[in-house]
Amino acid sequence: MKSRVFFTDLSSTPQYNLFKKLNKLLLKAELKEIIDAGDLVAIKLHFGERGNTSYVRPIYLRNIVDRVRECGGKPFLTDTNTLYVGSRKESVSHIETAIGNGFDFSVVNAPIIIADGLRGKSFEIIRTDKKWYKEVDIASEIYNADSIVAVTHFKCHELSGIGGVIKNIGMGCAALKGKLNQHSSVKPFVIMDKCTGCMRCIQWCPAEGAIVRVKNNPLNPPSIKGTNPITPFTKRDKVKIVSEVCIGCGECILPCRDGAIKIKWDADTSSMQEKMVEHVYAVLQGKKGKYIFITFLTQISPACDCYPSSDIPIVGDIGILASKDPVAIDQASADMVNKQHGNRNSKLLKNFEPGEDKFRGVYPEIDWTVQLKYGEEIGLGSRDYELIEVK
Repeated sequence: MKSRVFFTDLSSTPQYNLFKKLNKLLLKAELKEIIDAGDLVAIKLHFGERGNTSYVRPIYLRNIVDRVRECGGKPFLTDTNTLYVGSRKESVSHIETAIGNGFDFSVVNAPIIIADGLRGKSFEIIRTDKKWYKEVDIASEIYNADSIVAVTHFKCHELSGIGGVIKNIGMGCAALKGKLNQHSSVKPFVIMDKCTGCMRCIQWCPAEGAIVRVKNNPLNPPSIKGTNPITPFTKRDKVKIVSEVCIGCGECILPCRDGAIKIKWDADTSSMQEKMVEHVYAVLQGKKGKYIFITFLTQISPACDCYPSSDIPIVGDIGILASKDPVAIDQASADMVNKQHGNRNSKLLKNFEPGEDKFRGVYPEIDWTVQLKYGEEIGLGSRDYELIEVK
């Protein structure tokens, strides 16, 4: 049987605005069926990095929170702390960033609880017995919630190709150790001829000593051990990634404007996607019938909301989806994006015509279907779906 994915576009009238359409979407998708009276309901979202503007708007979250309360649930907004250096590295800064981005209690009518504790070390060990892991580490407050409502901003992603429900749950519900495990196979390297020594990557790197500066002397090849950290920068100073120290987060890739930092795309990103899927499996296996996914196809950016900026969307806004199948809703989201005309003023490099792969148009090396195929393989959901339009 095909999985059901419900969809509403963004057209509206004064009599029937987007909030009313969202309410009807949640009704059709049977939000009420996943919530029992008194349930502690984790509304999993991405609050957006400070400076980012493409995350799902707080006014939509207020609407979802109010529907959860009507169903008898006790909602809280949640996410986990980040692996990289930014404004959401630990819970204090994370909550301050969320409030600064509009997710204050007075706006959304729900408290914020960071799911993996003050410094990302609050987690539960969940048995999986899958290809990559026998057990994984999931954020405690996600594990302890009775129900999950995952609100996702669908977009491109620099490591997984797409950033959908699987990314939101698999990476976003993992504690710090779980994030490290998922990224363990991603090992970036520097193409020295392209490096201009701007040192932006060092500023972004969360692992001290993983990226080091080296003197680029043609007569004396760079040596990590011989590098003097006090030596002033020159135009010939470059950087090198120390693989033994690198944690594989990939956060150095986008800040490099010269395209000097690369990874082994096929091997690295495929295994990372499968590891991410196994974390989704761990999150959902104990909550059968107690989760739903809501995806916003708006401001579809070429990179993750983890960056302190939002680039030009690769296609126009499309609508909102809801489903109880994480694989089906990600497949449907990707299909709907690919049916659009590409924005030639964006980071899209090719595949501008309807029906062409927009995600490969931004990240040609990444096969984003790996996560969907593996999700289907381990019984997480189905790529075969029925799209039901809610008018």
